[in-house]
Amino acid sequence: MKRKKILIVGGTGFIGYHLAKKSLEKNWEVTSISTKTPKKKRYLKKVKYIFCDISKKGILKRKIKNNFDYVVNLGGYVDHSKKKKTYQSHYIGCKNLTEIFLNRPLKSFVQMGSSVEYGYAKSPQTEKIKTKVSSLKSIYGKAKLNSSEFLIQKYKKNNFPATILRLYLSYGPKQDINRFIPIIINSCLRGKKFPCSNGIQFRDFLHVDDVISAIIKCLLSKKAKGQIFNLGSGKPQKIKNIIKKIVKIINSGIPNYGKIKLRKDEIIKLYPDISKIKTKLNWKPKISFNSGLIKTIKYYEK
Repeated sequence: MKRKKILIVGGTGFIGYHLAKKSLEKNWEVTSISTKTPKKKRYLKKVKYIFCDISKKGILKRKIKNNFDYVVNLGGYVDHSKKKKTYQSHYIGCKNLTEIFLNRPLKSFVQMGSSVEYGYAKSPQTEKIKTKVSSLKSIYGKAKLNSSEFLIQKYKKNNFPATILRLYLSYGPKQDINRFIPIIINSCLRGKKFPCSNGIQFRDFLHVDDVISAIIKCLLSKKAKGQIFNLGSGKPQKIKNIIKKIVKIINSGIPNYGKIKLRKDEIIKLYPDISKIKTKLNWKPKISFNSGLIKTIKYYEK
């Protein structure tokens, strides 16, 4: 049997690394596209690494000579303060990839969307919520929603096998240190007094292994084509409780609550309704927040 081929855009990132690792376990041929080389902790020997800016279509076309069974787009500029780069990498990059694969034999294209596509809609947010691109404040949000709309249009018009996963927050081993959970874990491991907000916000965190199982489910399911799915645990956690949990497990660290002010436009409750992906794809999260947190802390302790 011929080995399946997967192209992971953003394959050197946190989710990209875990997806590449899982794909190798499935004996798939894995190619990664990114602008930077992988960090040592996220390098995988059997992955073919290609370096390229996906917003530059001509170069991208030359770099992607081969056909693939699956494409997963996790690409895009991480520092959202650089507006032009953010828009080009997240929207123009997605558009370029779609246009390159439009006339090639592709089984599935999974686009990683975001909860910001819903703007200020009340939680639990469902996929039925329609948001206007013009109503979104962030360039990142606009780029993500434009991408979703573009892909759905290509599905309807050209039967392009796209699926959009609107991810809330993910966490787990090998995540970069500048994210919320790793920041708290590392501050506690160093026994530091650290600044945080008053922690009244509710957020939805999904362990990276559950994120990967959802992506693979979408790649393999015909029912996923042309669909948008929320991706989260469906069980929001209060930020203050997460901090308290981490302090308790590590038995160290002193949170300085209220030191970081909430943004004026901060959404207090942000979490998804995940009944659509549960019903349609028979997917649900397997890792409880507590056990996921313990696994993650063990990784950072090493």
